[in-house]
Amino acid sequence: MDEMTQLRELRADAPAPDRSALAPGRRRLTDAIAGSRRGRRLRTSWWLASLGAAAAVTVAALLGTQLLDTSHPRSTGPATMAGDLDLSGPAATLGRASDFLESLAPPPEPRDDQWIYTRKVIGEPELAAEDDQKGKISYDPDSWTPYGNAAAEKDGSDDDRSAREIYRAADALPEDPASLLAEVRELYPSGADTPESEAAQTFRGLGVLIESYPLAPEALARIYRAMATVPGVEITDHLVKDAAGREAIAVTREEEGAHQRRELLLSPYDYGYAGLRFVVTEDHEMKLPEGTDGIDPKLTAGDITLTEARTAAAVVDAEGDKP
Repeated sequence: MDEMTQLRELRADAPAPDRSALAPGRRRLTDAIAGSRRGRRLRTSWWLASLGAAAAVTVAALLGTQLLDTSHPRSTGPATMAGDLDLSGPAATLGRASDFLESLAPPPEPRDDQWIYTRKVIGEPELAAEDDQKGKISYDPDSWTPYGNAAAEKDGSDDDRSAREIYRAADALPEDPASLLAEVRELYPSGADTPESEAAQTFRGLGVLIESYPLAPEALARIYRAMATVPGVEITDHLVKDAAGREAIAVTREEEGAHQRRELLLSPYDYGYAGLRFVVTEDHEMKLPEGTDGIDPKLTAGDITLTEARTAAAVVDAEGDKP
């Protein structure tokens, strides 16, 4: 018998605690972690957003909650660090996410001289032929960007903004969902050569914001509440897998005329950004440029054409530092 089976059977007769019962223990845990790390120069006050899934599972088990089991689709999930999951729809799922984020103590904004570290996993697209080396993806999974980037901030010709600009723009977004969405469309306008519906533009812009790091928890809560009102936004009624093999909440919207949906993936443990997927929604053939080799133009519903996951994010003091 393995350790996890023993753990499950240790108190199998004990009832699963509800969210209110877990709250005091969860708060003590967060306070203890924050207190134990005071004095370190790495910006550990953002610990929650970069908490690994493995650590979260361990904490959930120690708190007496059930372990995740996604073998069968369902509209509700087990209790986690973020409380009971509700995958019944955008208002319920994103409303619960907002409630959780609003319960967090806001960490201080990073210093202008600090850096943003992220680590990313990119999945190989299913449409690449198995023996085609051109389909292999080569990239550096670790990246560092300055929190404040004076050059990027002075250039107003595009929407390439520094982490500081995005943090402050998100923090200033209004409470009213309609007003918030209008400001997001101004932040991320449609290109002249890429026509898209207002809803598609809004969902794309929200995705850029949510992927940005760091964001104040209250700002992210407002963004989630507004996103629930975007036409066409849905919640997959079961957890899906991201490019790193982790289970994730899928917030989706079908892209008009593209035969695919964009899936914004969120962590079921803290509702932070987990990754992105594009999934084919109906069988069709792609129009490939002449001379393209190694790619099957036939796509089947359910094929994943792009998938990526962010496995770490942290504020650090220097380029090259890791949390």
